[in-house]
Amino acid sequence: MSTHINAPEGAIAPAILLPGDPLRAKFIAENFLENAKCYNEVRGMYGFTGTYKGVPVSVQGTGMGQPSLSIYVTELFKFYNVQTAIRVGTCGGVSDKVQLRDTIIVNSACSDSCLLNQRFGAMHFAPTSDFSLVRAADKIAAGMGIRYSVGSVTSSDFFYDKNENWKKWAEYGVLGIEMESAELLTLAAEYKRKAMAIMTVSDHILLGGATTAEERQTTFTNMMKLALETIVATK
Repeated sequence: MSTHINAPEGAIAPAILLPGDPLRAKFIAENFLENAKCYNEVRGMYGFTGTYKGVPVSVQGTGMGQPSLSIYVTELFKFYNVQTAIRVGTCGGVSDKVQLRDTIIVNSACSDSCLLNQRFGAMHFAPTSDFSLVRAADKIAAGMGIRYSVGSVTSSDFFYDKNENWKKWAEYGVLGIEMESAELLTLAAEYKRKAMAIMTVSDHILLGGATTAEERQTTFTNMMKLALETIVATK
């Protein structure tokens, strides 16, 4: 029985977008989905189901950080049989290969989270996006003519990182720092589901520059459209 998602059976589509911000979930539902209906308002974490180009799609806010995402994604996989999940979120750029507002198609996610340690102990799991989703997203992004990169991000438990660990991640080719993707990809591996993440660079730790809170909620539409088109292409 789901504790944090109050949706009846059949209310959630097999494919879902997962923004951290519930207001971004609302924006996606209102601006991209047809006949969107709200199925969840528990704790203000909005969830909606509608259609995009005739394909049923849901969008569910997950909150900030891997523990919060873990709750929602576990319930979506375990109780609502979601088969495909794409995180649509923001990250801080740490590489000169990406610019502010660029899109990143995430093919893998590093992490400093104790969630991985609790599962694997001394072993090191490599959270990886589903290749069919990454391949489709890469082809679609190229056709959209947007600035994008395909690469790895790091899902950190720290937002305010006084140790500046981003410098070490950047040294090894990581493009951005965020807080959720590694847990999504790990849960997808556990439940044998398809998942990936698509990021927008909302601020640049290396080069400087940042976007506003309103921009983050309502203007990062390239990643939203890309995620939806990827779902249609791989249904």
